[in-house]
Amino acid sequence: MNVAFVIGTAGSGKSLFCASFAEWLKIGKQEVAVLNMDPGAFKLPYSPDIDVRDYVNVEELMEKYELGPNGALIVAADLIADQIETINREVEELAPDVLLVDTPGQMELFAFRASGPFIAAELSKQPKTIIYLFDSVFSLNPLNYVANLFLSAAVYNRFLIPQVHVLSKSDLLEQKDLDSIVDWSAKPDVLEEAIEEKLSGTRRLLSRNMMRAIYQLGLRFLLIPVSAKTNEGMLNLNAALERIFAGGDKYTY
Repeated sequence: MNVAFVIGTAGSGKSLFCASFAEWLKIGKQEVAVLNMDPGAFKLPYSPDIDVRDYVNVEELMEKYELGPNGALIVAADLIADQIETINREVEELAPDVLLVDTPGQMELFAFRASGPFIAAELSKQPKTIIYLFDSVFSLNPLNYVANLFLSAAVYNRFLIPQVHVLSKSDLLEQKDLDSIVDWSAKPDVLEEAIEEKLSGTRRLLSRNMMRAIYQLGLRFLLIPVSAKTNEGMLNLNAALERIFAGGDKYTY
């Protein structure tokens, strides 16, 4: 079994991506399970095989501790860590080839609280990766793209798990715009040219220096355009995952 945590900013399409990628993998005759890790999810585009909402109820936490929605979500995120052994038993019973973990819509609940890295470490002892989603529409501006680079680097720093970087919702952009963003991810000098051309003042200075700092650390964020609606890019994404999990060999049988 291999485990992939799907992480990205709110609205980047994590749940729809999980639904589509799971179905795509199943068509390829792979056994897939999806774990919903978002205790505040109201409606999901898939039927989770494992669901933390079975263990944590946000509305009950709001009433019990007199919390607002955000406070209850924080408490819920921490309480999920207490259920990790039970969740692991569910995973073991399903014994999938691939476990997709749909993390909370507000990524800070998982990525930037102590419970997130703990859950990532304790959820199975099998090989793991993070699929980090760059929202294509948000990333079209170099200012936003660099902000996403910074967030992705921060997530890597929190988990130290191999990452695959996906340009999500690629069907919403024209091909030339997709190509531009992918070029930014592959060629730092092209990104710096875009920063110089499209930004000014403090935004230009901060974006340029943040970008340089990230690349000086040796981090790379080559993007794979993927559409959850058309399945564009799923093959390339799967190949990237196979390289991580099995050095290029098939990681399921």
